[in-house]
Amino acid sequence: MIKAKFENVVILSGAGLSRESGLDTFRDADGIWAKVNVDDVATPGGFARNPALVHEFYNGRRNQLLSGKIEPNEAHLALARFQRAWKGEVTIVTQNIDDLHERAGTMGVIHIHGELLKARCSSCQKTIPCISDLRTESRCPSCRALGGMRPHVVWFGEMPMHLDVVQRALENSDLFLSIGTSGTVFPAAGFVEIARAPVLTLLS
Repeated sequence: MIKAKFENVVILSGAGLSRESGLDTFRDADGIWAKVNVDDVATPGGFARNPALVHEFYNGRRNQLLSGKIEPNEAHLALARFQRAWKGEVTIVTQNIDDLHERAGTMGVIHIHGELLKARCSSCQKTIPCISDLRTESRCPSCRALGGMRPHVVWFGEMPMHLDVVQRALENSDLFLSIGTSGTVFPAAGFVEIARAPVLTLLS
């Protein structure tokens, strides 16, 4: 008989996965980008023009995530169980900036679009945990620069994070799965081309 034999698995997750937990998606008709101007809140230029507006937008999203009303859903929990039970390597790559995979118990999550619960200094690039509001007068705890703290997220026009790590994982994978994402936005749209085809082993 022919049996599919997988050892290393890479799973890409997107906004659709977290929607079941109560977080809005971005590109749906009623999604986040239908309610705000992308150029104003999700670009380096928008932050340069009006950092207070950008902070207000991400503070709201951070507060929602930490409100106690948002919890990992069954899909997050199932992926965490799968990672623990699998004898090979299971790498979770996510386009989501929430921490729901981690709350569910998944280890080593690769956030290619950054993390909402972190902040980064525009001056020294130091990244720190962030569970409170960011403001224009926020000071970097490392270099003490004033006004340069920003959400540790990838904006339009910026390069996604950890792509070298993701590429190595994809090249070593036997199986690639995509969950809760349309897979139409690059570079994630190209992940399937990098991943190796599943290996079929003929057993006598």
